[in-house]
Amino acid sequence: MSEREGLVYETVLITGASGGIGEEFARQLVHRCKQVVLVARREDRLRELAADLRGENADLDVLYYVVDLTVSEERVRLLETLSDGGVRPDLLVNNAGMGDYLLFADSDRSKIDRMMQLNMVALTDLTHGVIAGMRERGGGAIINVSSLASVLPMPEFAVYAATKAYVTSFSEALRLELAEDGISVSALCPGPVHTEFGSVAMPADARELPGREQFYVDKSLVVSESLLGVEGNKARVYPGWKVKLVGWGVSLLPMPVVRLVMRLRLADGAERCD
Repeated sequence: MSEREGLVYETVLITGASGGIGEEFARQLVHRCKQVVLVARREDRLRELAADLRGENADLDVLYYVVDLTVSEERVRLLETLSDGGVRPDLLVNNAGMGDYLLFADSDRSKIDRMMQLNMVALTDLTHGVIAGMRERGGGAIINVSSLASVLPMPEFAVYAATKAYVTSFSEALRLELAEDGISVSALCPGPVHTEFGSVAMPADARELPGREQFYVDKSLVVSESLLGVEGNKARVYPGWKVKLVGWGVSLLPMPVVRLVMRLRLADGAERCD
C-alpha cells in the first residue's frame, strides 16, 4: 500500500452500503482494507457492488448481508452472524439512515418510528456490538454519519434533526470513553448531498429547502474528508468549506438567534408555497 492510500484496515463494516455515501465509502476503501462487510436492504445493489469491489481488488474479501436495520431481531441476527464467523471490524461506518421532510403534525407515525430505530437505535446497537472486538485488537475507528442538521433545530425536519443531534452527542461522549482503548470516534456532519436520501425523505410535492442547492457537496468529497478526519483523529468532520462555515458558525450563535433564523426560514418557505 502506498502512503497516498492512507490507513489500512483489516475489516471494514459499512451500513447503508447499497447506495449514496455508504457505497462511496466502500469504493474509496477498496484498497485500504483486507475485508469489507456490506450491509443494506437491497440485495441486488449489494451483489452488484460486491462484484465491482472484487473486480477492483482481487485480494479483497467481500461479504454482504441483507438486513433491515429498523428491525431489532435482524440487528441481533447480524451481530451473531458476524461473531460466529469471526468477523471483527476495526472500522465501523454507521451510515444507514433515513429522513422525513414534513411538518411533524402531518408526518406518518410509523415512518417516524422507523427513522428513530434506524438513525439512533440501530447505530447504537451496532456500535456496542463491535467495541469489544476493537478493544481486544487494541484499537479501531468508528465513523457515525450524522448531519449538519444535528446542530440546528429544523422545522419540517424536526425528528430527523433530533436523531442526528443524538448521533453527534453520542459520538462525542463515546470518543472520550474509548480514547484510552485506542478507538477513535468521529461524527461526519455533511450538509445536503445528491443521493437517493432526498427522494425518500422529501414528498413528491414538497418544496425545495431555500438556499439548499448552494450547500450541496459531492459524496466523493464527503467520504474523502471523512477518511482524512479519521486519520487526523478529528471529533467532527464538516465536509466542504461552506458546510464547515455554517457548522462552526452555528455553534457560536446564541440560541435565540438560531431560533429566529429558523423561524424566518420556515416563514419564507410557507410564502413560496402560497
